[in-house]
Amino acid sequence: MGSEYSDVSDLKNFPLWEKLNKKRILASFDLEITSRCSNNCRHCYINLPAGDKDAKSGELSLKELERIADQAIELGALWCLISGGEPLLREDFSDIYMMLKKKGLLVSVFTSACLINESHIELFRKYPPREIEVTVYGVTEETYEKVSRVPGSYGKFMKGLNLLLDNRVKVRLKTMALRSNLDEFKEIETFCRERTKDYYKFDPMLHLRYDRDPVRNEEIKSERLTPKEIVKLEQDDPERSSGLKENCGEFIFEGDGHHNCDHLFHCGAGLSSFTVSPEGIFRLCSSLWHPDFIYDLREGSLKEAWEEFVPKVLNATSDNPEFHSKCHSCNIVNLCLWCPAHAYLETGVSDKWVDNFCKVAHAREAALKK
Repeated sequence: MGSEYSDVSDLKNFPLWEKLNKKRILASFDLEITSRCSNNCRHCYINLPAGDKDAKSGELSLKELERIADQAIELGALWCLISGGEPLLREDFSDIYMMLKKKGLLVSVFTSACLINESHIELFRKYPPREIEVTVYGVTEETYEKVSRVPGSYGKFMKGLNLLLDNRVKVRLKTMALRSNLDEFKEIETFCRERTKDYYKFDPMLHLRYDRDPVRNEEIKSERLTPKEIVKLEQDDPERSSGLKENCGEFIFEGDGHHNCDHLFHCGAGLSSFTVSPEGIFRLCSSLWHPDFIYDLREGSLKEAWEEFVPKVLNATSDNPEFHSKCHSCNIVNLCLWCPAHAYLETGVSDKWVDNFCKVAHAREAALKK
């Protein structure tokens, strides 16, 4: 990759500076407060064992998280997502949640629901979250635990989810489309829609591990659906298929993609939000782990990361001929999972073409043109 950076004092000479200055307004941030999880899902890109002592010792403290939150609010943030791993594994989860709520932030939580108990319900009833998002891996014990790989997890999931729903905590349900739950997919959709009538989504695109673990990456690849299977699920979903049809112009360009520009980033990363890892690593989005594109908040300030580091990342360029002849000039790049973050996780390089993503994009294009 041919990334080119400049001193911050020279940024106004970059082609994107004016655009960045106009469009970048911080609205939200994600705090991954742990990588540890009580489940061991086959497709997971982040999880470490619940009892991993090294992972636990490296996690940001409540005081460190508060410092980041204060700085984010000063920069304009209104909303915060608490995620993991499984955030409820943190013994100080309630303290973290209340710290963010007391600062006036809208707070959302991503959880498997497996660890939800009466004390969490009391907390959420008294201080309601913006929403709790729960992923449904299966609606039978066999399917759920085939994905989670933890005996007894299905029962804990159902108990926790019912506690949330019975106590009228705002819940949103979603699922991952996996090889392990494909035979049960319609039942999962029905389960979710019956319980959250105004919200349901699924994700059929699995990206690889943040730690680039080769064994775990092979497990993820084995869970991926074929392009044909992905397109069928999308076409069978009325909301998703109609959305694709109505917005064809945003997904299929009349001409080439970005052929007159050599910048890597043409997505929304770093324009209105950022993500912080359990160890304090700042990224423009959760998937962006290339070493040139991360910033250690334990060594610097959030203000410097947002105002100085992010523009430098967004002005990264590529001189890779394959990238320019394929991805960058492609007129269906918006139908693709390709981005610098996912390309790095797949190949170790941020400006490399990815065969699997390309095949899915062309399958989507063919379906839309029908």
